[in-house]
Amino acid sequence: MKYGYARVSTKDQNLERQIESLEQQGCEVIFHDKMTGSKRERPQLEALLATVKEGDTVIVHELSRFSRSTKDLLELVALLSEKGVGFKSVKESWINTAEDSAVGHLMLTIFSGIAEFERQQIRERTNEGIAIAKKKGKQFGRPRKTGDNMHYAIELVKEGEMSISEICRKTKVSRPTLYRRLKEEGLR
Repeated sequence: MKYGYARVSTKDQNLERQIESLEQQGCEVIFHDKMTGSKRERPQLEALLATVKEGDTVIVHELSRFSRSTKDLLELVALLSEKGVGFKSVKESWINTAEDSAVGHLMLTIFSGIAEFERQQIRERTNEGIAIAKKKGKQFGRPRKTGDNMHYAIELVKEGEMSISEICRKTKVSRPTLYRRLKEEGLR
C-alpha cells in the first residue's frame, strides 16, 4: 500500500499542492501535519510510522516536508527500512528506497547531507544578521513592560509591606515579569 505524508510549517500555509502530488503518485492514505518540521514529535508522522507494515511505501512530495536534518531523515528512513517499508520523494526522484537500489540509498545520503549543509548556511547567515542588528541597537523579543503599573509594583516591593502575590494582583503585573525586572534592577 502507498502512504503519503505532507507537512506545512504554519496553520496559514496550504497542503493542497503536496496532497495533489501524493494523490498523483497513487497514495491511498495521506497523513499530514501543520507544524514545524524541527520537532520530531509530529502526531500524524507518528501515526504514519505506526501504521505502515512490510511491503508498504511512504511517499513525500519533497524531503524538507519529511525531515529537517540529515540525521533525522536517515533515522526515519532506517526505521522504515527495518519494517520493510520503502521510501520515495516525488521532487527528489533520485531518492527511492522502495525499489531497494543501492544507488537510491547512496543518493539519499549524499543529497540529504547537502540539504543539511544548506540549512546550516542559512542558519549562520541568519545569526550573523541578528548579531549585526543587535549591534545597531535593534531589540528582539517581547517589548519590556515599563508602564506605571510596573513602577508602582517596584515601589511596593521596595516598601516591603506586601507579598509579591498581593503586589501582582494589585498592579496587574505578572509574577515572572516582576521577578525579571527586580533581578534587572538588583532588587532580587
